[in-house]
Amino acid sequence: MNTLAALPVAPTSPHVINTYGRVPIALSHGQGCRVWDVNGKEYLDALAGIAVNTLGHNHPRFVPALQEQIAKLIHTSNYYHVPGQELLAARLAELSSMNKAFFCNSGLEANEAVLKLARKYGHDKGISNPQIVVYERAFHGRSIATLSATGNTKLQKGFEPMVPGFIRVPLNDIEALKRATEGNPDVVAVFFETIQGEGGINAMRNEYLRAVRALCTERDWLLCIDEVQSGMGRTGKWFAHQWAGIVPDVMALAKGLASGIPIGAIVTGPKASEVLQPGNHGSTFGGNPLAMRAGIETLRIMEEDGLMENATKMGDYLMGRLRAELGTHPGVKEVRGQGLMIGMELNKPCGVLIARAAEAGLLISVTADSVIRLLPPLIITQAEIDELLARLLPLVRVFLAEQA
Repeated sequence: MNTLAALPVAPTSPHVINTYGRVPIALSHGQGCRVWDVNGKEYLDALAGIAVNTLGHNHPRFVPALQEQIAKLIHTSNYYHVPGQELLAARLAELSSMNKAFFCNSGLEANEAVLKLARKYGHDKGISNPQIVVYERAFHGRSIATLSATGNTKLQKGFEPMVPGFIRVPLNDIEALKRATEGNPDVVAVFFETIQGEGGINAMRNEYLRAVRALCTERDWLLCIDEVQSGMGRTGKWFAHQWAGIVPDVMALAKGLASGIPIGAIVTGPKASEVLQPGNHGSTFGGNPLAMRAGIETLRIMEEDGLMENATKMGDYLMGRLRAELGTHPGVKEVRGQGLMIGMELNKPCGVLIARAAEAGLLISVTADSVIRLLPPLIITQAEIDELLARLLPLVRVFLAEQA
């Protein structure tokens, strides 16, 4: 008997540039809300590839549609019309009450396009030094421009100097926004996440969103919203800002839009739809037939299966159970979020819980050092949430007891 053949495989990636502190597991396949590693161990997926796998894994209607599309056409370039782009753009316009879309490959690219569009909007108005209002604790990506818009000096360190042209303000303080922009004729846009994901699941209040919308309209600024993580039904509406009853001028999308196929998009309203003209911006892979089919099928299945309603119902249940079990624990500062975008902030850094949860068969993340972040697929069931809690709660209780 060859005993070596039975030893578990220890994953390693010596030829991959080490930009991640990876959990020491390698995943091989998935089904629904579960994934398995190369050694056959099963995990409940409460992260969904960071809010990407909207439909979970190996969805029985999504996968055959992509297989059909791959056999027909994967990529053509944007030198030609792509019928799927028009179908998906029209659908996104309808769902957002906006009117046009541009497609790229990621949230970073979408946010980069937002920044370029906002600057061009300013230049078209004769503003040679356009400035964009951004927020403390924001995360918009890791390119130089989106990193400059990001409100995290730890991520920026080593990559200075940052791109100029940003004015940073705190969340949910309309007077601070007014003071920071008072008498400044170069302001062209306000740019924020409705719910900050990487920043720690920090939500903009609805009354604040409405006040910023009114201020942008009054001062002819673009209201630009990053819905990369909070959009696509995750909070129980198509886009999280819709809870406030507002419509932005520009919106960035990615992550859950195509359930795992790389995609990014900006959606624009009338004030912004004609700013970018031929030659101003582009993408080689963006909007390819495969990604467009993935986006179209994701939206179709979400509607057919009532996944936004499920996000609301399961999110309320998960949040309620977390608050009931740990909400009054002295080591828990707050349980917050909306729908299936939930954070539980502890009173000390808790990154160690990622590996402990994986050991217990649960995939989670920790963001902003001390916030346990839960972003399960929108197909998750109540029984799976009960299982999630059965694996997570003992770990958190033990971890908090270690502090005492």
